[in-house]
Amino acid sequence: MSRHVLVIEDEQNITAAISFILSRDGWDVSTHANGVDAVDTVRTRAPDVLILDAMLPGRSGYDILRDLRADPGMADLPVLMLTARGQAKDRARALEAGATQFMTKPFANGDVVDAVRVLGGV
Repeated sequence: MSRHVLVIEDEQNITAAISFILSRDGWDVSTHANGVDAVDTVRTRAPDVLILDAMLPGRSGYDILRDLRADPGMADLPVLMLTARGQAKDRARALEAGATQFMTKPFANGDVVDAVRVLGGV
């Protein structure tokens, strides 16, 4: 059974790094780079785990996550939210929007792999 993670992140270097480390760990990785149609992309690709940037062009990750949590089919999707802001209020905002886990940039590659493994039940 393949494990699928969707990365919604607009910074190409971060997307490439996450894709590389998770592919090497055995994950099937797909990517998306804007917030405008991110909810539709999540529904279409049906990932096992979603990595979602808080700040995206077109729409914030917080708004995207609220929409996903309002959808009964997406309410339990494990979501790792990434943000360049690591203050307590940012963590609280992510958790209030429905993030399963929160991680600040820059992050250690091993921390991302560990988080996705836990979220994916591996």
